[in-house]
Amino acid sequence: MSLLCAFEASARLQSFTAAASELHLTQSAVSRQIRALEERLGTALFVRERQTVRLSAAGQAYAQEIRAALVRISNATLGFRTNPQGGSLNLAILPTFGTRWLAPRLPQFFSAHPGITINLTTRLSQFDFQLEAVDAAIHFGLPHWPGAELEFLMSETVVPACSPDVVDRHRFAQPQDLLRAPLLHLASRPDAWRRWFGSQACQVSDMQGMLFDQFATAAQAAIAGVGVALLPKFLIQRELQSGDLVQALPQLPEVESAERYYLAWPNSRSSYPPLLAFRGWLQEASQGFKDGASKP
Repeated sequence: MSLLCAFEASARLQSFTAAASELHLTQSAVSRQIRALEERLGTALFVRERQTVRLSAAGQAYAQEIRAALVRISNATLGFRTNPQGGSLNLAILPTFGTRWLAPRLPQFFSAHPGITINLTTRLSQFDFQLEAVDAAIHFGLPHWPGAELEFLMSETVVPACSPDVVDRHRFAQPQDLLRAPLLHLASRPDAWRRWFGSQACQVSDMQGMLFDQFATAAQAAIAGVGVALLPKFLIQRELQSGDLVQALPQLPEVESAERYYLAWPNSRSSYPPLLAFRGWLQEASQGFKDGASKP
């Protein structure tokens, strides 16, 4: 570990002298540690030029891996110190699902499992669990994530939603009428509108509108009267109740999304106690949403 810490500091600071100062060692001690590490690895990690050093190509790649590993060790140590009895769960969440659905329910989990800490981070797409300090993730999509196990949580229904002013202005009566207003598209769901029109036996060839990479931004644009957004009904209950958003065609049946919500985790974390506790609680919390239900 001492060799790796000396290497990480030297790589980050591009200086044995600066690394020595940070680690409270002498410059010669750091230099000897780097030499010892290079001898173990059988290759040069630094290019030494007069009084300066810079990472070699091999050293650059190795530094990225070592830095990530040391950060993970540091986070694990910090998590243990703050909660030595219960452990912690590093959970990747989808932004709107996390803020609208999960966060308000977390006090129930903490009440049932007071010793466990949950650390939340935002991820919009799949990632490699081997390269991230994450124990589990909320996934929306098809039941496929390479290298991970998946557990079904809930499905969702989507509705065309817009501001009351947009409804008054366009007087929607049937699905084709929505084309009078700009359609707001989510980058993560590029075919959502096409599938929705198809479910209404309505074939459309041109669906112009705006593209958003965040659910919250698309919803806010719909509230502002920019156009009509196709949104999960359970995530916009607050806006529907307040009247900021209305269903553009309330007489039509709600359409279930082809994708669903899952909890994903790497095989190496299957028996991790905080994850087991969270999985059990999450299954109970999402019970009312299974099979297309929309009640909490």
